[in-house]
Amino acid sequence: MNLTRRQALGIMAGAIPAIGLRGAAASAPEASSKLPPGIAPEEGPFAGTRASLQGYQVPDWFRDAKFGMWAHWGPQSAVEYGDWYARLMYLQGSDQYNYHVEHYGHPSKFGFKDTIPMWKAEKFDPAHLIRLYKKAGARYFMTMGVHHDNFDLWNSRHNRWNAVNMGPGIDIVGAWRKAARDEGLRFAISEHLWITYKWFSVNHGSDETGPYAGVPYDGADPANSSLYVDSDQVWGKSLDWNETGIPLWWRHHWYLRIKDLVDKYQPDLLYTDGPLPFEEYGLSLVAHLYNLSAKKTGKAEAVYTCKRVEDSLHGVATLDIERGIVDSIWPRPWQTDTCIGQWHYMRGQQYKTPKIIVDMLCDIVSRNGNLMLNFPLPARGMLDLEELNVLAEITKWMDVNSSAIHGSRPWKIFGESPAADTASNSAAFNEKNRKDLTSADVRFTTKDDTLYAFVMGWPEYRAVIKPLATNTALRVGKIQNVELLGFDGKLDWSQDDTGLKVMMPAQKPCDYAIVFKVTGAIAG
Repeated sequence: MNLTRRQALGIMAGAIPAIGLRGAAASAPEASSKLPPGIAPEEGPFAGTRASLQGYQVPDWFRDAKFGMWAHWGPQSAVEYGDWYARLMYLQGSDQYNYHVEHYGHPSKFGFKDTIPMWKAEKFDPAHLIRLYKKAGARYFMTMGVHHDNFDLWNSRHNRWNAVNMGPGIDIVGAWRKAARDEGLRFAISEHLWITYKWFSVNHGSDETGPYAGVPYDGADPANSSLYVDSDQVWGKSLDWNETGIPLWWRHHWYLRIKDLVDKYQPDLLYTDGPLPFEEYGLSLVAHLYNLSAKKTGKAEAVYTCKRVEDSLHGVATLDIERGIVDSIWPRPWQTDTCIGQWHYMRGQQYKTPKIIVDMLCDIVSRNGNLMLNFPLPARGMLDLEELNVLAEITKWMDVNSSAIHGSRPWKIFGESPAADTASNSAAFNEKNRKDLTSADVRFTTKDDTLYAFVMGWPEYRAVIKPLATNTALRVGKIQNVELLGFDGKLDWSQDDTGLKVMMPAQKPCDYAIVFKVTGAIAG
């Protein structure tokens, strides 16, 4: 086979392959539709096929956890100018491009690679942060492993562009893992690498207009290809979020790199930002993750999340919905991932209020889901004051109401809302349409023989929970007792054919949603 100059350079690259340089090992899969040697899962109960993976069951730890925290933090946080900086700084006219040119110069002269030394993480204290997250009710924690920017946050075997070699000089994934394990939290890692071949290709482009029109950005320099990826074309503003055009050599490399991540840290949860990538490669990786877990614990306790509904319905994966929510009780456990602001840190960002976060948590859990909440870290590696205030408010609410969240399961219905509000809660990326829930909105969870009713605002005089009426099709049992979490006194309540009616005490036990602990109702 004739080798291109870039393939020949790849062969000479040495023990740590330069990923943009297509060496013989990376290009071998292109010659065959079969998986190459070495692309096989650890021995165990699962093979890398959809038929085999249909036997997978979501573990109880994930169903019980309900609430996780995420540090979506890496070299793109260095500039502190929001999401997708490594891509958008190469799209002429974008906010990030304009900011970059004004502060650092044109990307043909000062590119993304040159921002990485600015990510110093000098205030990074993972043990302290994990303790804060645990206190706020998180039962698992997720670090980013690699974003679309192609920079690994661990001591990668397959990429010299990693956080140990440059930037903070720290094994970020390993540091988070130790801190989470020390506090008894489950540990998760996110990977966003599969789409990098397209997403990051803009660094090979150039301005269309102006004094630098036609001058290649720094990604076009072959000397930088180990970071910037040797893409065949530039996917500009019309980025298709699919596998079309992604060659086999990149699929092979994606597998090796993420397998290295899984082997080193054996996460309890692995998250892919998109659908299960690259079919046979992806299925083999998921089987490998599950089998490693089964080898250690006797059964597959690991979780794999991705964003294609079909993968979750057929048992391969657990569904993750970005910035959104399903419209009913999902038959299998699922997860929403969202952020209090932008995914990467943005100075001056207006964050979600604690009210919105608590509303989302209750709403998601009532539908058999978990909430994975990102607090974006500044470049220094410590939350800003406003983030700490939001976290403190969540902590206060969870101190009172966590028993209705952790270990709970959905009831017969997720709840009741005014008809005008229900249509907005049906798909991904819809959270911007959410309105604050009020005392007219009710959500339910159960635990053993107890029903928890979340009234999503403070009623002025009396709470009326209509689904707990005696004559509904829900066949509600005769209520025996009603308590208000966080309130020690006895409540005045009644149940009839119009609902459960509870007189409100003089003082609120907490801000935001209040929770009634109801016994007897689920006996019907």
